[in-house]
Amino acid sequence: MNSLLAKAQTFRSLHHGPSPLALANAWDAASARLVEDAGALAVATTSAGVAWGLGVEDGGRLDADQGLALLARVVAAVRVPVTADIESGYADSPDGVAKTVEGVLAAGAVGVNIEDALHDGAVPLRAASEQAEFLAAARAAADSAGVPVFVNARIDTYLRSVGDPATRLRETLDRAAAYVAAGADGIFVPGVTDSGTVSALAAELTVPLNVLAGPGAPSVTEFGKLGVARVSLGSAVAEAAYAVARRSARELFATGTYGALTETVGYGELNALLRRG
Repeated sequence: MNSLLAKAQTFRSLHHGPSPLALANAWDAASARLVEDAGALAVATTSAGVAWGLGVEDGGRLDADQGLALLARVVAAVRVPVTADIESGYADSPDGVAKTVEGVLAAGAVGVNIEDALHDGAVPLRAASEQAEFLAAARAAADSAGVPVFVNARIDTYLRSVGDPATRLRETLDRAAAYVAAGADGIFVPGVTDSGTVSALAAELTVPLNVLAGPGAPSVTEFGKLGVARVSLGSAVAEAAYAVARRSARELFATGTYGALTETVGYGELNALLRRG
Protein backbone atom coordinates (compact mmCIF):
# COMPACT_ATOMS: atom_id res chain seq x y z
CA MET A 1 0.00 0.00 0.00
CA ASN A 2 2.88 2.38 0.73
CA SER A 3 4.28 1.78 -2.75
CA LEU A 4 0.85 2.35 -4.33
CA LEU A 5 0.39 5.56 -2.37
CA ALA A 6 3.81 6.82 -3.41
CA LYS A 7 3.12 6.07 -7.06
CA ALA A 8 -0.25 7.83 -6.85
CA GLN A 9 1.35 10.91 -5.35
CA THR A 10 4.10 10.87 -7.96
CA PHE A 11 1.63 10.52 -10.80
CA ARG A 12 -0.48 13.36 -9.47
CA SER A 13 2.57 15.63 -9.22
CA LEU A 14 3.48 14.98 -12.86
CA HIS A 15 0.45 17.05 -13.89
CA HIS A 16 1.97 20.13 -12.29
CA GLY A 17 5.50 20.02 -13.67
CA PRO A 18 7.36 22.56 -15.80
CA SER A 19 6.18 20.83 -18.99
CA PRO A 20 3.17 18.67 -19.92
CA LEU A 21 3.14 15.01 -18.96
CA ALA A 22 3.67 13.13 -22.24
CA LEU A 23 2.02 9.73 -22.49
CA ALA A 24 2.71 7.22 -25.29
CA ASN A 25 -0.15 4.83 -24.61
CA ALA A 26 0.63 1.11 -24.28
CA TRP A 27 -1.62 -1.92 -24.68
CA ASP A 28 0.38 -4.87 -23.34
CA ALA A 29 3.40 -5.64 -21.17
CA ALA A 30 5.95 -5.39 -24.00
CA SER A 31 4.69 -2.05 -25.31
CA ALA A 32 4.61 -0.71 -21.74
CA ARG A 33 8.21 -1.80 -21.16
CA LEU A 34 9.29 -0.17 -24.45
CA VAL A 35 7.56 3.07 -23.49
CA GLU A 36 9.21 3.08 -20.08
CA ASP A 37 12.61 2.28 -21.60
CA ALA A 38 12.22 5.27 -23.93
CA GLY A 39 12.09 7.56 -20.90
CA ALA A 40 8.44 7.72 -19.85
CA LEU A 41 7.70 9.16 -16.43
CA ALA A 42 4.42 7.23 -16.41
CA VAL A 43 2.63 4.69 -18.59
CA ALA A 44 -0.96 5.01 -19.77
CA THR A 45 -2.99 2.27 -21.39
CA THR A 46 -5.21 2.73 -24.43
CA SER A 47 -8.60 1.06 -24.18
CA ALA A 48 -8.71 0.55 -27.93
CA GLY A 49 -5.29 -1.11 -28.06
CA VAL A 50 -6.13 -3.28 -25.06
CA ALA A 51 -9.44 -4.37 -26.60
CA TRP A 52 -7.92 -5.07 -30.03
CA GLY A 53 -5.06 -7.04 -28.52
CA LEU A 54 -7.59 -9.18 -26.68
CA GLY A 55 -9.63 -9.71 -29.83
CA VAL A 56 -12.51 -7.41 -28.93
CA GLU A 57 -13.99 -4.30 -30.55
CA ASP A 58 -13.36 -1.07 -28.64
CA GLY A 59 -16.31 0.84 -27.22
CA GLY A 60 -17.78 -0.91 -24.22
CA ARG A 61 -17.28 -4.45 -25.51
CA LEU A 62 -14.44 -5.62 -23.27
CA ASP A 63 -15.15 -7.62 -20.15
CA ALA A 64 -13.90 -5.90 -17.01
CA ASP A 65 -12.06 -8.98 -15.76
CA GLN A 66 -10.15 -9.24 -19.04
CA GLY A 67 -9.23 -5.58 -18.98
CA LEU A 68 -8.10 -5.65 -15.38
CA ALA A 69 -6.04 -8.80 -15.87
CA LEU A 70 -4.22 -7.15 -18.77
CA LEU A 71 -3.73 -4.01 -16.66
CA ALA A 72 -2.07 -6.08 -13.92
CA ARG A 73 0.43 -7.41 -16.46
CA VAL A 74 1.22 -3.88 -17.66
CA VAL A 75 1.76 -2.68 -14.09
CA ALA A 76 4.02 -5.65 -13.34
CA ALA A 77 6.13 -4.88 -16.41
CA VAL A 78 7.15 -1.35 -15.39
CA ARG A 79 8.42 0.60 -12.41
CA VAL A 80 6.76 3.93 -13.20
CA PRO A 81 3.15 4.79 -12.28
CA VAL A 82 0.43 3.41 -14.55
CA THR A 83 -2.90 5.00 -15.40
CA ALA A 84 -5.66 2.91 -16.97
CA ASP A 85 -8.13 3.80 -19.69
CA ILE A 86 -11.22 2.00 -18.41
CA GLU A 87 -13.68 3.36 -21.00
CA SER A 88 -16.93 4.09 -19.12
CA GLY A 89 -15.66 2.21 -16.09
CA TYR A 90 -16.35 -1.23 -17.65
CA ALA A 91 -19.78 -0.81 -16.10
CA ASP A 92 -23.24 0.65 -16.63
CA SER A 93 -23.85 1.88 -13.08
CA PRO A 94 -21.97 3.89 -10.43
CA ASP A 95 -21.65 0.77 -8.26
CA GLY A 96 -20.07 -1.04 -11.19
CA VAL A 97 -17.61 1.80 -11.72
CA ALA A 98 -16.65 1.69 -8.04
CA LYS A 99 -15.99 -2.04 -8.32
CA THR A 100 -13.81 -1.46 -11.39
CA VAL A 101 -11.76 1.20 -9.61
CA GLU A 102 -11.21 -1.25 -6.77
CA GLY A 103 -9.93 -3.69 -9.41
CA VAL A 104 -7.66 -1.01 -10.87
CA LEU A 105 -6.10 -0.48 -7.46
CA ALA A 106 -5.74 -4.23 -6.94
CA ALA A 107 -3.89 -4.34 -10.26
CA GLY A 108 -1.52 -1.64 -8.99
CA ALA A 109 -2.52 1.29 -11.21
CA VAL A 110 -2.99 4.78 -9.78
CA GLY A 111 -5.00 6.64 -12.39
CA VAL A 112 -8.11 6.11 -14.50
CA ASN A 113 -9.70 7.65 -17.58
CA ILE A 114 -13.49 7.53 -17.55
CA GLU A 115 -15.33 8.69 -20.66
CA ASP A 116 -18.83 10.06 -21.14
CA ALA A 117 -19.38 8.55 -24.61
CA LEU A 118 -22.23 6.13 -25.20
CA HIS A 119 -21.61 3.57 -27.92
CA ASP A 120 -25.13 2.12 -27.99
CA GLY A 121 -28.35 4.09 -27.97
CA ALA A 122 -29.91 7.21 -29.39
CA VAL A 123 -27.55 9.79 -27.88
CA PRO A 124 -23.77 10.07 -28.24
CA LEU A 125 -23.00 11.12 -24.67
CA ARG A 126 -24.24 10.15 -21.24
CA ALA A 127 -26.13 12.96 -19.51
CA ALA A 128 -23.71 15.12 -17.53
CA SER A 129 -25.58 14.52 -14.27
CA GLU A 130 -25.43 10.76 -14.72
CA GLN A 131 -21.76 10.85 -15.70
CA ALA A 132 -21.06 12.90 -12.58
CA GLU A 133 -22.50 10.01 -10.54
CA PHE A 134 -20.09 7.60 -12.25
CA LEU A 135 -17.16 9.87 -11.45
CA ALA A 136 -18.28 10.37 -7.86
CA ALA A 137 -18.38 6.61 -7.44
CA ALA A 138 -14.84 6.31 -8.77
CA ARG A 139 -13.68 9.05 -6.41
CA ALA A 140 -15.37 7.44 -3.43
CA ALA A 141 -13.85 4.03 -4.17
CA ALA A 142 -10.36 5.51 -4.38
CA ASP A 143 -10.82 7.60 -1.26
CA SER A 144 -12.14 4.60 0.63
CA ALA A 145 -8.95 2.74 -0.26
CA GLY A 146 -6.85 5.67 0.92
CA VAL A 147 -5.14 6.11 -2.46
CA PRO A 148 -5.36 9.45 -4.32
CA VAL A 149 -6.15 7.89 -7.68
CA PHE A 150 -6.03 10.50 -10.45
CA VAL A 151 -9.50 10.48 -12.00
CA ASN A 152 -9.28 11.87 -15.53
CA ALA A 153 -12.74 12.71 -16.85
CA ARG A 154 -12.93 12.39 -20.62
CA ILE A 155 -15.41 14.62 -22.44
CA ASP A 156 -16.24 13.52 -26.00
CA THR A 157 -18.11 16.59 -27.22
CA TYR A 158 -15.42 17.40 -29.79
CA LEU A 159 -14.36 13.87 -30.66
CA ARG A 160 -17.95 12.95 -31.54
CA SER A 161 -18.97 16.40 -32.90
CA VAL A 162 -21.83 16.72 -30.44
CA GLY A 163 -24.25 19.63 -30.74
CA ASP A 164 -23.88 23.04 -32.31
CA PRO A 165 -20.22 23.95 -32.97
CA ALA A 166 -21.00 27.48 -31.78
CA THR A 167 -21.91 26.24 -28.30
CA ARG A 168 -19.63 23.21 -28.08
CA LEU A 169 -16.97 24.96 -26.01
CA ARG A 170 -19.55 26.10 -23.47
CA GLU A 171 -21.08 22.62 -23.31
CA THR A 172 -17.63 21.12 -22.75
CA LEU A 173 -16.80 23.56 -19.97
CA ASP A 174 -20.18 23.05 -18.30
CA ARG A 175 -19.64 19.30 -18.35
CA ALA A 176 -16.13 19.81 -17.00
CA ALA A 177 -17.43 21.86 -14.08
CA ALA A 178 -19.94 19.14 -13.17
CA TYR A 179 -17.29 16.45 -13.40
CA VAL A 180 -14.79 18.35 -11.27
CA ALA A 181 -17.49 18.95 -8.66
CA ALA A 182 -18.07 15.19 -8.62
CA GLY A 183 -14.42 14.50 -7.87
CA ALA A 184 -12.51 14.48 -11.17
CA ASP A 185 -8.86 15.52 -10.90
CA GLY A 186 -8.37 16.28 -14.58
CA ILE A 187 -10.31 16.86 -17.78
CA PHE A 188 -9.49 15.08 -21.04
CA VAL A 189 -10.89 16.59 -24.24
CA PRO A 190 -9.87 14.49 -27.26
CA GLY A 191 -10.63 15.73 -30.73
CA VAL A 192 -9.42 19.30 -30.29
CA THR A 193 -5.91 20.56 -31.07
CA ASP A 194 -6.39 24.10 -32.42
CA SER A 195 -4.69 26.69 -30.27
CA GLY A 196 -7.74 28.91 -29.78
CA THR A 197 -9.97 26.18 -28.37
CA VAL A 198 -7.22 24.54 -26.35
CA SER A 199 -6.19 27.81 -24.71
CA ALA A 200 -9.85 28.68 -23.99
CA LEU A 201 -10.35 25.32 -22.29
CA ALA A 202 -7.17 25.64 -20.24
CA ALA A 203 -7.99 29.19 -19.18
CA GLU A 204 -11.33 28.29 -17.63
CA LEU A 205 -10.60 24.85 -16.21
CA THR A 206 -9.60 24.62 -12.56
CA VAL A 207 -7.88 21.25 -13.03
CA PRO A 208 -5.21 19.93 -15.45
CA LEU A 209 -6.21 19.69 -19.11
CA ASN A 210 -5.36 16.57 -21.14
CA VAL A 211 -5.43 16.59 -24.96
CA LEU A 212 -5.00 13.92 -27.61
CA ALA A 213 -2.13 14.48 -30.05
CA GLY A 214 -0.85 13.05 -33.29
CA PRO A 215 0.57 14.06 -36.66
CA GLY A 216 -0.28 17.68 -37.45
CA ALA A 217 -0.99 18.64 -33.85
CA PRO A 218 1.15 21.13 -31.89
CA SER A 219 4.23 19.73 -30.17
CA VAL A 220 4.21 18.91 -26.48
CA THR A 221 6.11 22.13 -25.81
CA GLU A 222 3.62 24.17 -27.82
CA PHE A 223 0.70 22.57 -26.00
CA GLY A 224 2.38 23.48 -22.73
CA LYS A 225 2.44 27.13 -23.73
CA LEU A 226 -1.32 26.90 -24.32
CA GLY A 227 -1.86 25.67 -20.75
CA VAL A 228 -2.09 21.93 -21.39
CA ALA A 229 -0.88 19.70 -18.55
CA ARG A 230 -1.02 16.28 -20.21
CA VAL A 231 -0.59 15.11 -23.81
CA SER A 232 -1.63 11.58 -24.85
CA LEU A 233 -1.14 9.61 -28.06
CA GLY A 234 -4.16 7.42 -27.36
CA SER A 235 -4.65 4.49 -29.72
CA ALA A 236 -2.30 5.92 -32.38
CA VAL A 237 0.76 3.89 -31.32
CA ALA A 238 -1.21 0.64 -31.44
CA GLU A 239 -2.68 1.66 -34.79
CA ALA A 240 0.82 2.28 -36.16
CA ALA A 241 2.02 -1.09 -34.89
CA TYR A 242 -0.90 -2.88 -36.51
CA ALA A 243 -0.24 -0.97 -39.72
CA VAL A 244 3.20 -2.61 -39.84
CA ALA A 245 1.59 -6.03 -39.39
CA ARG A 246 -0.80 -5.36 -42.26
CA ARG A 247 1.85 -3.83 -44.54
CA SER A 248 4.28 -6.67 -44.04
CA ALA A 249 1.60 -9.31 -44.62
CA ARG A 250 0.32 -7.63 -47.78
CA GLU A 251 3.84 -7.29 -49.13
CA LEU A 252 4.64 -10.92 -48.35
CA PHE A 253 1.54 -12.23 -50.10
CA ALA A 254 1.70 -9.81 -53.02
CA THR A 255 5.39 -9.77 -53.93
CA GLY A 256 7.09 -12.26 -51.64
CA THR A 257 9.38 -9.53 -50.29
CA TYR A 258 10.05 -8.15 -46.81
CA GLY A 259 10.72 -4.41 -47.09
CA ALA A 260 8.12 -3.49 -44.48
CA LEU A 261 10.27 -5.21 -41.86
CA THR A 262 13.43 -3.14 -42.31
CA GLU A 263 12.94 -1.27 -39.03
CA THR A 264 12.23 -3.49 -36.04
CA VAL A 265 13.05 -3.84 -32.37
CA GLY A 266 15.41 -6.79 -32.47
CA TYR A 267 14.64 -10.15 -30.92
CA GLY A 268 17.59 -9.91 -28.56
CA GLU A 269 16.75 -6.38 -27.48
CA LEU A 270 13.13 -7.21 -26.70
CA ASN A 271 14.14 -10.37 -24.87
CA ALA A 272 16.68 -8.45 -22.79
CA LEU A 273 14.15 -5.71 -22.03
CA LEU A 274 11.58 -8.19 -20.79
CA ARG A 275 14.18 -10.19 -18.86
CA ARG A 276 14.66 -7.31 -16.45
CA GLY A 277 13.43 -8.14 -12.99
